[in-house]
Amino acid sequence: MWREILDKFRRFPAQEKVIRLILQRGFQVNEKGRVVSGGIEIPHAQIAKELDVDRRVVDTTATAIREDQELWKIFRNVRSMTFLGEVAPVLGLGVIEITPVNASKTGILGNVASAVASYGLSIRQAVSDDPYFVEDPKLTIITEGKIPGDLVRLLMEIEGVKRVTVY
Repeated sequence: MWREILDKFRRFPAQEKVIRLILQRGFQVNEKGRVVSGGIEIPHAQIAKELDVDRRVVDTTATAIREDQELWKIFRNVRSMTFLGEVAPVLGLGVIEITPVNASKTGILGNVASAVASYGLSIRQAVSDDPYFVEDPKLTIITEGKIPGDLVRLLMEIEGVKRVTVY
């Protein structure tokens, strides 16, 4: 599905950058063709500045999304979420970052979750980067407690796991 969305903007690299940012940040496009996060409007000039594109590119992209019924069904409903990865250590939570050999391989999340559960750790959050938007996707697991060294060794034995980093 993401490939189909990006293909609509493939001939317009600046607009593709806007689409990627909107999706990565979980922004929506409202009925007025404005980029928003919930009820908060994100100034198109700010988006343009971050992407180093002209503001009109953001305007055009948001309008194109609003006028395409398939795209608008998606972009009016996208939502951002709180990601605990950066603050977990401050909160006393464990962080496991899994770098897969191939992010499209099935079963990695399930196998990692089973391994974590086998050590009696509760998973507070599991976030997987989408390989369509992130060059080096990772799976981040936030646990209720600190990560034992034996668990790290077990995770490294899971087929498809390239690297395990613990914070």
